[in-house]
Amino acid sequence: MNTRDVASIRRRLLAWFRKNARPLPWRATRDPYRIWISEVMLQQTQVAAVIPYFKRFLKHFPTLPKLAQADEQMVLRLWEGLGYYRRARDLCRAARLLRNNKYRTIPDDPEVVRTLPGFGRYTTNAVLSQAYDRRLPIVEANSRRVLCRLFGIERLPRDAELWQLAESLLPQRSVGDFNQAMMELGALVCTATNPHCESCPIAVHCRGRRMGRQDHIPVRAPSAEVCLVDEVAVIVQRDDRLLIVQRPDAGRWARMWEFPHHVRAPGESVLDSVQRLLTSLGLEGTVGDEIATIRHRVTRFQITMVCVQVHHPRGSAQAGTYANLTWVRPQDLHAYPLSTPQRRLARRLHADD
Repeated sequence: MNTRDVASIRRRLLAWFRKNARPLPWRATRDPYRIWISEVMLQQTQVAAVIPYFKRFLKHFPTLPKLAQADEQMVLRLWEGLGYYRRARDLCRAARLLRNNKYRTIPDDPEVVRTLPGFGRYTTNAVLSQAYDRRLPIVEANSRRVLCRLFGIERLPRDAELWQLAESLLPQRSVGDFNQAMMELGALVCTATNPHCESCPIAVHCRGRRMGRQDHIPVRAPSAEVCLVDEVAVIVQRDDRLLIVQRPDAGRWARMWEFPHHVRAPGESVLDSVQRLLTSLGLEGTVGDEIATIRHRVTRFQITMVCVQVHHPRGSAQAGTYANLTWVRPQDLHAYPLSTPQRRLARRLHADD
């Protein structure tokens, strides 16, 4: 693409963005802290879902020092429902590292920022370009689609190639706006299906459109095969309290709380699986009725969790493979961070109660 075309793309896209950009709460500021929170929340999550979380999070933790001194369990509780909870734990870790090095916000220093937990190439460049107008490119799902169509790439592109193309389009100024414009164009106009080419400000430069291939670009990687998983969960009640356990420091849903559950062995009945789970917790009891069946998806895993009540528990509860355990009144469950399927189960218990 020649210099004149690149200049036209920059000019047209920035003008379109300034006229059509959605009035999102994180766009009303150049505060690097708020931009950071928004970018982390937006990873793997739709904009509409993020807005209430962003507002609530900033109400509790309006500055980096406030986040740095926050209890991680409170951060996880506020994050509950957004998924990919490692993002929240990395926010806490990064905030504390910055505080310990006397920073009160995200510094205008790519070398420092890249060393922080959760700051890959995209997050580093997105935050610094928007907050400080650093001339750094971004590539994510929406801008990737725009780049593939704009340059007519009819194959699976290499990541390095897309980053190079993104950098080649960057203006000298208003870099943050340009990066946002690329993402906004992909979200609103250059959509995954039925792109609105007639409304695109850079359609005149789009090779994919000239080739009539916009509906076939970008080429999609083969989808991972769905893996079916059967689990059982136990709702163990002693007097007026329920048993909940805390997950280990590593792995899925790290350090979050849940009702004990595990994967059923092949061919294992629900009853036998419940008894095996109770044994691992150092408990015995009378297995009651099924309370609920919770179905949910985690990456390529389709999970069916049968939830069973256990009456008259005997024995001294042991954490086993969990990091911790506690007995909690049902009305206090709101204070503990739970995964989305576990929160659904907690609400079901509250409704039945």
